[in-house]
Amino acid sequence: MDPQTVFCPNLDCPARGQVGQGNIGIHTRKEGRYICHQCHKTFSARKGTPYYRLRTAEVQVTLVLTLLAYGCPVAAIVAAFQLDERTVYDWQQRAGQHCEQLHEHLVQQPRDLGHVQIDEIRVKQQGQIVWLAMALQVVTRLWLGATLSAHRDESLLTQLVQKVRRCALCRALLVCVDGWRGYPGILRHVFREAIPTRGQGRPRLRQWDGLVIAQVVKQYERGHVIGIVQRVVEGTLAQVTALLQQSHGGQVINTAYIERLNATFRQRLAGLIRRGRGLTKQMGTLQRGVYLVGSCYNFCTFHRSLRVKLLVGSRGRTHCVPRTPAMAAGITDHRWTMHEVLSYHIPPPRWTPPKQRGRPSKERKALIQKWA
Repeated sequence: MDPQTVFCPNLDCPARGQVGQGNIGIHTRKEGRYICHQCHKTFSARKGTPYYRLRTAEVQVTLVLTLLAYGCPVAAIVAAFQLDERTVYDWQQRAGQHCEQLHEHLVQQPRDLGHVQIDEIRVKQQGQIVWLAMALQVVTRLWLGATLSAHRDESLLTQLVQKVRRCALCRALLVCVDGWRGYPGILRHVFREAIPTRGQGRPRLRQWDGLVIAQVVKQYERGHVIGIVQRVVEGTLAQVTALLQQSHGGQVINTAYIERLNATFRQRLAGLIRRGRGLTKQMGTLQRGVYLVGSCYNFCTFHRSLRVKLLVGSRGRTHCVPRTPAMAAGITDHRWTMHEVLSYHIPPPRWTPPKQRGRPSKERKALIQKWA
């Protein structure tokens, strides 16, 4: 137990979410509890993780969730570990919710994306059809997030494009999508910046200058693809070619990388299989499973195309260093284990002092100066 790497999770504490400030001490080693000397509250070392208040050992929980993240059927896990099926689904719900928060905290941060591909998956549920939309950064193979909806409409794609917008810096960006006509308008609407003015009223929104949109339109005949048409909707062909070369995304407009990622998710989630019997009953269960698989893909899985060759010794020998998408994006410096993903503590937002009437006291001023 290291108090210097732990923060206070109490939302009413002025020192919440801050690490290494000397306010955390060890309350009891046997039960694994810390104490915050600022708010005088004790909390468990598992607070804020899927292991919190579970009676099962962390090793077994981690092993079960690792198998789930790599596509092992729930029936096989129940038979092998002698667990109740509801227990396994509860652990998956806990882990998926934690991974979604982890994704928002670490992945959804502004960076130079360069080249992004977006696609949707048609998912069968009991009694209905839902749509899963996902996005991928091509140069690092980083999974940028997913959204679910009962209809393939503008609301589904707007939510996904907003997630991509949170991950992007205002620089040159190529977005490759399929032939659905709703994409160009949604991308132009979301990728806008407010231009500040000295006058009153709402500032004018201006579209990004470096936004380039390309579409891959598949031509069908009797249910079979007979041809593919690539077209540039926003920008010029020279801009598309330059961004494709920078991101190593091939020589022609394509959506091959996001389709390959779709195949990975179909392999690891039974509810996404095209012709299978493993249907998902609730949309929330599917969303938790998607984020569990996506976080495992980003942080725990080496990608073959991301390997880097390094020179070893004076004879010019090369050694290939494997990398995960999170390592390629600069989020982490090593491959995470599933236990690291599940035990990562997500800090709450920094404390903001509530408004009070009158002059603040000296104690309150010192408190604001130290923690706010």
